[in-house]
Order: sequence, then C-alpha cells, then structure tokens
Amino acid sequence: MKNSQLYKGSLNTIIMKLLEENGKMYGYEITQKVKLITQGELNITEGALYPALHKLEAEGLLDVEIEKVDNRMRKYYKLTESGQKETVNRLSELEDFIRNMQSLVNPSPKLEF
Repeated sequence: MKNSQLYKGSLNTIIMKLLEENGKMYGYEITQKVKLITQGELNITEGALYPALHKLEAEGLLDVEIEKVDNRMRKYYKLTESGQKETVNRLSELEDFIRNMQSLVNPSPKLEF
C-alpha cells in the first residue's frame, strides 16, 4: 500500500500535521519523516510533495523561509496562523473519516435493518 489513492487524498493533511508538530521543515525532511513514521510503508515523492506544498502556500496556509545551509539555499515551510487553524479542522475531518471507515469495515454485529 505504498502510494495508494487513500494516502494521496490525505497528503495535505499529513504535511500540515508534520509542520504543526515540528515547526518548520524542508521538503526532503518531510519525505524522510513520513518514511520513518510509517516504517517505510509510505514514500512521498517529490512529484507529489512540492505541488502540494506550493498549493498550501498559495492558499495562505504555509509561509516559506529561505536559509543558507552548507553553501546552498534551503526552503523551509511552516504553518501560518490560518494554516494552524486549518490543520485542526482537517485533522478533525480525517479522524471522523477514519472512524466511519472503521465502522464500515468492521461493523458492529448488533446492527440490523
């Protein structure tokens, strides 16, 4: 289940949650953190990550800081104030979705129509 559509639909929420927890991160750092947390089950490609980051930035949910690291410029992403609020909303929606999916996949035996 390495790069399924289920994960792709949650990519923005995953990014926002990581930024909420870590403050600011650069793109490669995000991909490696996801890989670490999921023990290699989820690999976010650059082709998926950067368009998502740019979209979140365009929506005003992320700010970008550029820093010089080892003689090269590195872009760090962090949540804006509205991004922090939106993260709470999206996580709540995702938790509701997961709960509903669990109910559908493992229905209670007591439910009858």
